[in-house]
Amino acid sequence: MASVLRPFIGRMVVPPRPALVSCASTSIIPVTKIQPPRSRDFGTTAAFLSQKKPSKFTKVWENADHAVADVKSGSTILSAGFGLCGVAETIIQALHRRGKDSLHSLSAVSNNAGIEGLGGLSVLIGGGQVKKLTLSYLGNNKRLERGYLNGDFAVELCPQGSLAERIRAAGAGIPAFFTRTGADTLVQDGNIPVRLSPEGKTVERGVRRETREFDGKTFLMETSLPGDVAIIRAWKADKAGNCVFRYTTKAYGVLMAKAAKLTIVEAENIVEIGEIDPDAVDLPGIFVDRIVQATAEKRIEILKVREPESAGNESKTKKSENQIRRERIGKRASQELQEGFYVNLGVGIPTLAANYIPEGRTVWLQSENGMLGMGPYPTEDQIDADVVNAGKETVTMVPGASCFDSAESFGMIRGGHVDVSILGALQVSATGDLANYMIPGKVFKGMGGAMDLVANPDNTKIVVTTEHIAKDGSAKIVQDCTLPLTGARVVSTIITDLCVFQVDRKQGGLTLTELAPGVTVDEIKSKTEATFTVSDSLKEMDFESLGCAKLLPPSAAEMASTVFRIHSLPSSPASHLAAASSSTSMPSDS
Repeated sequence: MASVLRPFIGRMVVPPRPALVSCASTSIIPVTKIQPPRSRDFGTTAAFLSQKKPSKFTKVWENADHAVADVKSGSTILSAGFGLCGVAETIIQALHRRGKDSLHSLSAVSNNAGIEGLGGLSVLIGGGQVKKLTLSYLGNNKRLERGYLNGDFAVELCPQGSLAERIRAAGAGIPAFFTRTGADTLVQDGNIPVRLSPEGKTVERGVRRETREFDGKTFLMETSLPGDVAIIRAWKADKAGNCVFRYTTKAYGVLMAKAAKLTIVEAENIVEIGEIDPDAVDLPGIFVDRIVQATAEKRIEILKVREPESAGNESKTKKSENQIRRERIGKRASQELQEGFYVNLGVGIPTLAANYIPEGRTVWLQSENGMLGMGPYPTEDQIDADVVNAGKETVTMVPGASCFDSAESFGMIRGGHVDVSILGALQVSATGDLANYMIPGKVFKGMGGAMDLVANPDNTKIVVTTEHIAKDGSAKIVQDCTLPLTGARVVSTIITDLCVFQVDRKQGGLTLTELAPGVTVDEIKSKTEATFTVSDSLKEMDFESLGCAKLLPPSAAEMASTVFRIHSLPSSPASHLAAASSSTSMPSDS
């Protein structure tokens, strides 16, 4: 502001101050003749810019150890990254080197907490430096899951979109906001345990949300989530703090940098002031306090590749009955994806739908970690640690793709801009209630983005894909869900290996519209707890007329004709990348 005002101050005539008169004086205040100011000139004045020429000013610190030396115990740390993608590993290692005696009782906020033995916040958790975590998903961190269930530390689970928006709000000076995400769930009532005793009893519960009605719908009030220190990894930063992020590393980096009192960035490339084009800056330097050189290697949580396309490379391996069932579900689900649709596919069975989109049909796949235009798994020479999907798997992007932060991503989702969202399920009720994120006492991974994905079912069609019967033989399609809800009255269509149900979300009720070949209505009745009616136009599920997947030219889902390999260890040319186990952390159809 000062640099803008200087040109005018020099041209303004300030009238002389009149003589002051005491109360006892009878003197008359003299009249002062005020000269009219000259007209203002709004021409550009290059001499009064922020700086006349590049200076020696720099925010670069010698190393990460020096940059974190004054971080205090009890601080709230905002840790950017998604899975192991975009994690500030160099800074985390420096915090760990401080030791538990010097740095402890930290509260950490992140999408998830890394992988034991591979990186992320798991390093600080294992070192006993963290007392509380705020996450959307526990992920594949077994140490974290055990510690939470044993009462070693507190874990506040927050829907992924709400987490991103709470952080964004903190950076924008907004104390709270209302959202549909989490309505009619344990989140609304604050009944998700934050801390357990070693015996498994709830010691501390979550915060009950204030609610308000808008247009006849219940919204929850979420409060902002600021931090003391944000730790970020950027692809490039100049010495003034301007940062550039690559692809899906944008997920939380920009948001967290704005929401902290102190932001420390580790950059893979540090350049001089002026070397980054102003239009290429993702994070302006005003939000960055310290910069260090990134020295830790990038890591990949789940490395998946496909074989290069060639004639005769289709797998000759005999498919199991389980594979056949899952593929049937994926084939039928692909019929929900129409020309030009924007679609979000959940982890597991939902992703199979992309394999069977008819030839020539354009469908844009959205990944909630910040990607629109997701493509197939990469070949060996296409692997990029900065391009991962919501399942933390390596993927590619199709022509026309875009990347953005998580607040932008979930704005698309909650705002109803996504046409169809396909998710897995543990249970679905006759009224369209969905439960897919936890089994109390058994599975407790967190809701991730699922609650956000079902938050606007009037504008985004919610399709559930699941095997009809659970592994223990129990029914998944029930009259009323007994498991904690992901969302109430949100599901419109249920696709299983045996049939298709249409759901009346408003009035409640299921209608059987399609049967798999060889399946009878009586079999469906015997394997479905919920009551349902049979459509007058009941038909057979069509699996044969569907072609191989083609999302966008040249190819975006050639997965149906390729062979996938999951690397437990990296191999050339990606030998610098570390890969974790490929096992998913939720049931396979979630």
